[in-house]
Amino acid sequence: MNMKRLLYIVLGPVLFAICTFAFQNTLSLAGAEAIGVLIWMIFWWVTQPVNITVTAFVPIMANALFNIIPMESVTSRYFSDSIILIFGSCLLTIPWKSTGLDRRIALKVLSIVGPTIKSQIIVWLLASMLFSTVLPNIAVVALFCPIAVAMLNAAGYDDISKSAPAVPILLCIGWGAGLGGVGSPLGGAMNVAAISFLQDLTGKEFMYIDWIIRILPFFLVSTVVMMMTMLFMYRGAEPLNGTKDYFEQELEKLGRMKLEEKIIGTLFVLAMIGAFTRPLYASVLPGLAPAYVFVILGSLSFFISVAAKPLLTWETAQQGTLWGMMMLFGGGLALGELVNKSGAGAGIAQLVQGMNMDGGFLTVVVFAVFAILISEATNSTVSAAVTIPIILSFTTQMGLNPVPYWLLGIMAMNAEFLLPVSVRAVPVSYGLDAGVMMKKGFPMLVIRFLVVLAVGYVCINFWPYFSNVSYLNF
Repeated sequence: MNMKRLLYIVLGPVLFAICTFAFQNTLSLAGAEAIGVLIWMIFWWVTQPVNITVTAFVPIMANALFNIIPMESVTSRYFSDSIILIFGSCLLTIPWKSTGLDRRIALKVLSIVGPTIKSQIIVWLLASMLFSTVLPNIAVVALFCPIAVAMLNAAGYDDISKSAPAVPILLCIGWGAGLGGVGSPLGGAMNVAAISFLQDLTGKEFMYIDWIIRILPFFLVSTVVMMMTMLFMYRGAEPLNGTKDYFEQELEKLGRMKLEEKIIGTLFVLAMIGAFTRPLYASVLPGLAPAYVFVILGSLSFFISVAAKPLLTWETAQQGTLWGMMMLFGGGLALGELVNKSGAGAGIAQLVQGMNMDGGFLTVVVFAVFAILISEATNSTVSAAVTIPIILSFTTQMGLNPVPYWLLGIMAMNAEFLLPVSVRAVPVSYGLDAGVMMKKGFPMLVIRFLVVLAVGYVCINFWPYFSNVSYLNF
């Protein structure tokens, strides 16, 4: 075994032990152990001596050994409603690839691309952002990267690693998928985690439409600012030749939309409508939360056949389901459960009160910096698991309405620019230089941080509707 990897593996439990010893007098023993698990997981997520999904099982291992909280509270998080929602989303989108619907939609959107780098940036960034509002980020990046590479190859760029035009295009895909995730609860596991934590706190279902309305100003502002930044960074770049023609030719090759594509597309649209119109039927069908709408409609693909062939088989579903992401997400929820149920979150909130944070600008800055740093070091799902429980604990301890600060945390965590981990590893695997990603990503990170501060502070202080969700009664 590599000695560096072995050192990182051993340091995880060592950090747990140090935190337990250091914080058991400040917090309770259970609270100190929960903080130890938190630090252990963050360290392994950053250094990655094992796959980040493996790290998601640390809450089970630690709780089995030290009985921090009742075990059923931990294990139930690995098959919660939120996990079911992700599974249902996978069932709905896996047939996109086998039917060709994913490629058709992508080529249709991208057929409007012109030969200039400016038009390439606009379309790739917007397409990645819009798709990632309703699809997992990793699915969007995995869909767009091979199409972008095929387009570049057709334009005469055979070596992507040495292709100057490939850099902004692959960056737009990697960054756009993260930026767009904030647009709706369906944008990724981090959003479902954030909603799950809020629902656990309130004991009430959070309606997806309320997310859309309150996040929309930030989504629009960040889209415009990030696009302008990208266009400025690559002003005067050499244009490509023939890209629009390439997309049109490839789209024409697909022919007319097939019956199976229409069925799969219809199921997905119905699932989205069901999720976002939940307030209209919640009183009539109280059990039909978005997670179950997705599973029901996704499962129909197993039963519907075209030309005696089912739209989806279990073998295909097994291969295409994002099991690792689901377990990572479950580990994040389990970590949040440990932090909350052990009293660690409340203890941290009391300690933070000593910073004179009263819900004003300093509070906004601290929460934003914390969420962004965790996202950049790991990914948005991990950031949600770490930051959202702390934000909720602090605000409730302070007697503040947690909703606006919860939304601020969502704004901050939903983007990653620097390291080639998580979804950002995909464009790097296609030839994008990781050093270039970090160099170009730093100004993007700083600018987006300023956007989070500005929009978050303005919304909290000058838009009453932003903070008030009537059925949560804060």
